[in-house]
Amino acid sequence: MIPFTRRQFLSTAVAATLTAPAIRAQKKPATDRIKMATIGCGGQGRGDMGGFMGFADVQMVAVCDVVPEHREQARKQVNDHYKNADCKAYSDFRDVLTRDDIDAVLIGTPDHWHAIITIEACKAGKDVYCEKPECLTVREGRAMADAVKRYGRVFSGGSQRVLGDYGDWPRTIWGGSLGTVKEVYVDCGGPSEDCYLPEEKLPTGMTPAEWEMWLGPAPKRPFHSTLIKGGFRPFRDYSGGGMTDWGAHRFGAAMFATGHHLTGPTDIIPPDGKEVKQLTYVFADGMKMYHGGTTDISYVGTEGELDRGKPMPAKAPRASDMPTYRGKGGIFGDFLHCVRTREKTFRNIEVAHRACTVCHLGNIAYWLKRPLKWDPVKEEIVGDAEAARWLDRPKREPWALS
Repeated sequence: MIPFTRRQFLSTAVAATLTAPAIRAQKKPATDRIKMATIGCGGQGRGDMGGFMGFADVQMVAVCDVVPEHREQARKQVNDHYKNADCKAYSDFRDVLTRDDIDAVLIGTPDHWHAIITIEACKAGKDVYCEKPECLTVREGRAMADAVKRYGRVFSGGSQRVLGDYGDWPRTIWGGSLGTVKEVYVDCGGPSEDCYLPEEKLPTGMTPAEWEMWLGPAPKRPFHSTLIKGGFRPFRDYSGGGMTDWGAHRFGAAMFATGHHLTGPTDIIPPDGKEVKQLTYVFADGMKMYHGGTTDISYVGTEGELDRGKPMPAKAPRASDMPTYRGKGGIFGDFLHCVRTREKTFRNIEVAHRACTVCHLGNIAYWLKRPLKWDPVKEEIVGDAEAARWLDRPKREPWALS
């Protein structure tokens, strides 16, 4: 983000306030193709990009990545798909966002970039599909939600597994087949840690400026090839580890299936090696959710249980009022449908933010090795100033949330 003077900031803020209703009112003609760009073209980004290009009403027109190899692979993938040479490649996402012909962006960067790019895309009038975990911190998630609302954008988080992995499980739980769910067990990896990687030489073709851009708001550190090859997740400066990676999928799925997807826990209790065997989340209605104790997700209710490898309850009811994807084509089709209609997506920013918040709170409890009290309405850690500082991270200049 380019730093503003106070006068520039005030004039921009006024302009945004005046134009926001007009942005919200926009609808795309049904005959138009949706023009998209991909920002972050590693393995997951290119995989998602291929999924979107499978829709006839999508035209991928630009790709962006600071790693030259990823950038060129993505450009070739797009041009091969459309059998032309029209795709433009960029190393700075800001150059993508200045293009008036782009309707929506797919963000597949490492986690520490998600919030800034999402917010800047919203300000530029772009709709956003962002891979999970959608944010690096709780405060980032709230800032993203505020921006999506302020600028009237459509946002979808990238967890197809909430519905895709579990078949009729969510619908039958919503239908009451388990009675009241009392306990949920969720399997995913653990928290991230400090980065310990030694320095390596930059690969041929990658410049120091491009490495600096990869780091962006994260602390300055020497290059290591692991980080640009998808190996950033174990390290706290860039990700929340397995807790936010698979946790965004599975904690998100558990919260949705039990109807807690727009709220959060009140207590987070880390294991103590004695009475508390697993990280435990306690919700206001008494439901407890545990990290571990299963190989996937397990539900225990007053009228039955659900676990991988076990049969569904006999004559299990299916809820007809459960939220689900709009349009056709899974989570990608849901997003594209909502880009046209301006409806909320299934994994809209509020749902994505709440799922990530659970993961982040678990990490904070693990890192500090003590229980946390959480207010899910105010989104504040209660009575623990040290823990509350972990709700956000300092960002290296000139990058900031705005």
